Amino acid sequence: MISAQKSMAAFTSFSFLRNYATSGRIVAIVRASPRLSSSPTSINFLTPNHSRRYLCRASATHDEEAAAKAAAINADNGAPTIFDKIIAKEIPSTIVYEDDKVLAFKDISPQAPVHVLVIPKFRDGLTQLGKAEQRHGVILGQLLYAARIVAEKEGILDGFRVVINNGPSACQSVYHLHLHVLGGRQMKWPPG
Repeated sequence: MISAQKSMAAFTSFSFLRNYATSGRIVAIVRASPRLSSSPTSINFLTPNHSRRYLCRASATHDEEAAAKAAAINADNGAPTIFDKIIAKEIPSTIVYEDDKVLAFKDISPQAPVHVLVIPKFRDGLTQLGKAEQRHGVILGQLLYAARIVAEKEGILDGFRVVINNGPSACQSVYHLHLHVLGGRQMKWPPG
């Protein structure tokens, strides 16, 4: 039992959560943060009926949580985000689709064989979906249509997922509304 715990500790909770999200099976989560557990090799089991908030927090490392909280604090200060710098071509990216209102580029840390981010070129106060107003309806529609174009270009039109993370409890780390287009493998339900 102890050797199993030690070998399990070599994996991050994120890799286990990814297994949970793709297989739907009960998985072990190695607690990575001492504030979540007093034992560094503590192993807990998650079943599909755990809350999504718990899954998000259990999967995120302390650094990821701190970064997400810091991003949330500065969400509405108007400062340029990393996405603004990608739009301005100050930071390189692999662009998949672009028009006058929308930019789509490959995620630098893909969570699926195809993982593309679709963003509006102008934030216009749209830092997260929870802050959308009626005036944002047109750009929201354009983002979804761009996701469809991306799926076609990437060859995943027969099966893909669109995800929007909203706020720190959903692990949103960049406060410039963006869609994740994920595909290239069999998706499972429920997602993590």
